[in-house]
Amino acid sequence: LLAVLALAAGAAGGSCPPRCVCASNILSCSQAVLSAVPAPLPRFTAVLDLSHNNLSRLRADWAPGRLAHLHALLLSHNGLAFVSTEAFAHVPHLRHLDLSSNRLRALEENLFSDLAELEVLLLYNNEIAAVDRTAFDNLGRLRKLYLGQNHIARFPLELLREGSRLPQLALLDLSANRLRSLPVAELQALPAWLRDRLYLHGNPLTCDCPLFQLVARGWRRRLSAVLDFQEELRCLPQDSGVPVSILALAGRELLNCSEAREAVLEAHLGDTVTLGCDSRLRAAHSRHWVTPGGERVPEEAGNGSAAVLANGSLQLRALRPEDAGTYACRVAGPALNETLYVELLVHNFTLHGPHDGLNTAYTTLVGCILSVVLVLIYLYLTPCRCCCRGADKTPAPRDDSLNSSVLSATPNHAAGEPPQSRSTAGPRAPPGGQNGRFKAGGTPPAVAVAAAREGPRAQRKLSDPDSVSSVFSDTPIVV
Repeated sequence: LLAVLALAAGAAGGSCPPRCVCASNILSCSQAVLSAVPAPLPRFTAVLDLSHNNLSRLRADWAPGRLAHLHALLLSHNGLAFVSTEAFAHVPHLRHLDLSSNRLRALEENLFSDLAELEVLLLYNNEIAAVDRTAFDNLGRLRKLYLGQNHIARFPLELLREGSRLPQLALLDLSANRLRSLPVAELQALPAWLRDRLYLHGNPLTCDCPLFQLVARGWRRRLSAVLDFQEELRCLPQDSGVPVSILALAGRELLNCSEAREAVLEAHLGDTVTLGCDSRLRAAHSRHWVTPGGERVPEEAGNGSAAVLANGSLQLRALRPEDAGTYACRVAGPALNETLYVELLVHNFTLHGPHDGLNTAYTTLVGCILSVVLVLIYLYLTPCRCCCRGADKTPAPRDDSLNSSVLSATPNHAAGEPPQSRSTAGPRAPPGGQNGRFKAGGTPPAVAVAAAREGPRAQRKLSDPDSVSSVFSDTPIVV
């Protein structure tokens, strides 16, 4: 029976392929001199390592069965030159794909469209020269894309600017490629989290001031993409073939570029704001604004929501959520150029009036004052309790104090004798208290006779001064 169950389990889940090592749901076939993917693959495989082999082609039928549990596929160092567009149809839950250090030359259309859950894609150290605009379609969860050490001369940055293609992308590595120029306006339109993790070192870039301002901005922000690779961030001057450091373009012997200045402005939906272009250049030849989308604002006012004023400022009317972003004011002078960046933050709610915050402060202040007044009234203007007592109340003698009651330990009646009311009992001998001494604080005879004449009402009044002392009268004090 056990043998039958073992065979059934092997038929259902698959056994470990030859020349591979299986540990739980990890299948390692690295450095096994494989020219094809081993078969059959266990269906419970979650991590499949096929790196350092001789897999030159990855066809659609490399996984004949559906590997629903596979989330990591490692295919680096295989010499892969071809990957079918249907190669990943059987692994829909893949989150990590490593295709680095191969011989891929192009990323064809819809190559990774079946990997809707992919988060990390490694394509560095290949021979990729062409990237199709639809190659990364349907990768809504992709967070890291490594394309360094390839032959890319132009990367479609519009895929990133639109935001709908790769909405969660937080790292893009385009280092060590063949990029000669960068669309700085498109880079400024990228989300902040992606713009700050864009690696561009090791490219034969052409020196210009917008490139310097882009790198200098990252240096001021202490970004790792600039700090860690500042020696490799170099460019080629137009009159010389010797690379120079991009951060050195501010020197007078080079382009004498000025650093870009930044400002942050906050506003609300529906507001009208004015973005100032306070340039230090006195004699400016030209001045124009560029929107976060990379579009140049026309100098004529027109009927749009953005207009350039006579003093060079940019006015935005009836703000919308899509108006948020980084605006660039580019000023060209006779000696050097300058770019000023203004980051506009549009809060997703309307401000109903300018005095709302002031009204709230006044309301809080008035509430505090009223609270203090009520506390003072309670402490100093509370009516005295003696005013509430009747005029016929006879004040207790000074000897009938709390101290005398506390020190008294004589019971009100003898053991076995029924209790008697103070108001009805006649004069009797002073009772013997503790140590045979007289107990002070009893009711005077004259007061007792008067109480008998007044009736029960007087009895109730006379019991009030003794209410506290009666609590302690039976409690001996141990010295």
